[in-house]
Amino acid sequence: MMKFSNLNIPVSDATNPKIVPVNTLNRKTSNKYPCRDPYILLYDNKYYFYQGAGRNGVICSVSDDLENWADPVKVLPIPENFHGIKDMFWAPECHYYKGHFYIFSSVFSNKTNHRCVSVYRADNPLGPFVDIADGCICPKDWDTIDGTFYVDPQGQPWMIFVHEWTSMPDHNGGMCAAKLSDDLTHFISEPIELFRAKDRGEGYNGVTDGPYMYTDKNGHLMMIWSNMYHGLGYFVAIAHSETDTMEGPWTHQEEFLYCKDLRPDFTIDGGHAMILNDKDGVTKILMHGPNGKKRDAEGNIIDFEHLLIYDIVEENGTIKIK
Repeated sequence: MMKFSNLNIPVSDATNPKIVPVNTLNRKTSNKYPCRDPYILLYDNKYYFYQGAGRNGVICSVSDDLENWADPVKVLPIPENFHGIKDMFWAPECHYYKGHFYIFSSVFSNKTNHRCVSVYRADNPLGPFVDIADGCICPKDWDTIDGTFYVDPQGQPWMIFVHEWTSMPDHNGGMCAAKLSDDLTHFISEPIELFRAKDRGEGYNGVTDGPYMYTDKNGHLMMIWSNMYHGLGYFVAIAHSETDTMEGPWTHQEEFLYCKDLRPDFTIDGGHAMILNDKDGVTKILMHGPNGKKRDAEGNIIDFEHLLIYDIVEENGTIKIK
């Protein structure tokens, strides 16, 4: 059994769906793999890298080593009469839970006239994934994005998500969570607000991006998430649950986990991160950076959003990049 995201994932055998072999390795992490909001699932000794592809749905690349990647394949095709009209398939995440694979992603919906997160299920990490939450699992009058999945020590599944600043009266985005039904099709509790973007203090904007939950070896629950700060750009912050439960209260660690110039080797901004235990049991953080194209004085592109990977360690009740 492999350990991933607090869940035991069975290694596939002859009775499990066939997995597409990695034949065409055309992309390398070391060559700046283009991406935004990366999410990688380790399953059956392979890495599955999910990305939103707009009106092409969700695509996935496969790797044996986090360095050499196969050409992407479509895993979530858009059905006829799909309700999404723009902002298609932002920040898809794929989680394994009780024998199925689940993608959490958001689109701007003509059902609600808001951005909304939905849940898609498949029996294979390469799909095809189908919607199981009727297009919107969150409150339909909210703009919601960046859904992520967590199972607490009591076995209760949760979805943590962004109540986006665009639908907040003061443009101060919220980080929220709700309990999920066991089939992950709907909430079984009202969403609770964990914190707001500007709780960190003056100078921070209203963005709450990319929540991801992490429990350390002592059972301490924390969340990594992203915001922006004048002069620093996009960064990764850490919030801590004082009770090690979703209900919190949540407090903000003063020191960033990642931001431009935090260390001499952090030369670009970056964020919307996730945490992965690799095949060797090494804990890694993955994010994109920089947060947008960088141009020289003549307007030529000199850098672009690409995958960043670092090792992390637990230290003094928090996590740090090695």
